[in-house]
Amino acid sequence: MFVLEKIDAIGKPAWIALTILGFWLAWPLGLAMLIFAGFSGRLLGFHCAAPGRWYNTQNGRPQGSMRNGCGWRRQRHTPSGNTAFDEYRAETLRRLEDEQREFLDYLERLRRAKDREEFDRFMAERRNRPEPPPEAPAAA
Repeated sequence: MFVLEKIDAIGKPAWIALTILGFWLAWPLGLAMLIFAGFSGRLLGFHCAAPGRWYNTQNGRPQGSMRNGCGWRRQRHTPSGNTAFDEYRAETLRRLEDEQREFLDYLERLRRAKDREEFDRFMAERRNRPEPPPEAPAAA
């Protein structure tokens, strides 16, 4: 237990380094280290659930506020004691969330316009395609 406390004092980088070292020495050892560190909660905080390219999406909309990629979660803001700053922070966060929503709507409109243009181009090419000549019956 003394060794685990020493490693925990260093933090996540130590667990990551030990896991990599374990994989380097023997893959079962590295796998065991990874499983132990994961299930013991020593690697908590490494959260990555970003199916979208730039932001975490579900049905084309961001999940939650201010999420983008791995480990970047919105934290609850406790009052600082300065009401002017707290109001400024709340207003700034609201404005940023509105801008993010508007930008995501803009990207969605661009995607739809591009898809519509490609589909219209396909249909125009399909309509203007020359008719293949009728096949002559084979003479026996």
